[in-house]
Amino acid sequence: MTLPLPNYYSYSMAVGDGSGTEYSTAYDGRITGIRVWENSGSYIRGIQLRYEGNWTTPVCTSYYSPLEMTLRDSESIIQVSGKYGSGYIYEIMFVTSQGRSLKVGQPYGTSFNLYPSLDGSELRFLSGRQNGNGITSIGAHWAVYYTDDSKA
Repeated sequence: MTLPLPNYYSYSMAVGDGSGTEYSTAYDGRITGIRVWENSGSYIRGIQLRYEGNWTTPVCTSYYSPLEMTLRDSESIIQVSGKYGSGYIYEIMFVTSQGRSLKVGQPYGTSFNLYPSLDGSELRFLSGRQNGNGITSIGAHWAVYYTDDSKA
């Protein structure tokens, strides 16, 4: 008889109004970088994650220069917070396991705070909706990340 595997996954429900097309940044490997584009002095226009050495397709738009953070070895994203209102995500902040953060956008709207429900979890991917102009909702998917070495 096989025993069920323990649950190492959690989901932080999406925040925001959620209009537009669904997106997901799911990709193989560990997140090693983040890029965020802001509509100057306004809402978040786009997000892109790097997994190992591979950048995902930007979510929504990637006009102008993004703000970017490269994660260090053994560093992971453990919290995503910010503000949303008037149909868009206006501010987003990614916090790492080493206490560093990337904060982009304007402090406008209702606050949100997304984090894993299981100890040792890290951000695996983001999902939500975008309308071609900006990010309208965002949710976070968390899991404990195992390598072949860590299973031994």
